[in-house]
Amino acid sequence: MVEISSDVIRGYNDTMILSILIKVPSYGYEISKQIKKISMGKYIIKETTLYSAFTRMEKNGYIESFVADPDPEGNGKKRTYYRVTESGTEYYRNKCEEWELTKDVIERFIEEKR
Repeated sequence: MVEISSDVIRGYNDTMILSILIKVPSYGYEISKQIKKISMGKYIIKETTLYSAFTRMEKNGYIESFVADPDPEGNGKKRTYYRVTESGTEYYRNKCEEWELTKDVIERFIEEKR
C-alpha cells in the first residue's frame, strides 16, 4: 500500500487544520481525529506536527488559542481550544487557490493508469 509522504502533505497541514477550525473552534485531539476521519484513514497527523502547526499559525496571527472547560458543567480538565482569525480565513482561501494551481500543474505530469 502506498502511503502519503510527509514531505508531500507538509505544506497543506495548515490548510487541513484551518478547514476544520473555520467550521468550529476545537482542540488538538479532536482536530487530529477529524483529519483521520475526513481523510478516511489515509492520513494521520502526528501530534508533534499538529502542535508545531498551532504554534506557527498562532505566531503568524492565523489562529488564536483560548482555554475552556470541556463541557458546560465544568467537569473534566480545561482544554486549549483554537479558533481562526480573519487573517487565518484569508490565508486559508489563498492556500486553497494555491492547491488548485498545484493540482493542475502536477496532473499534467501524471499519466493515467492503463
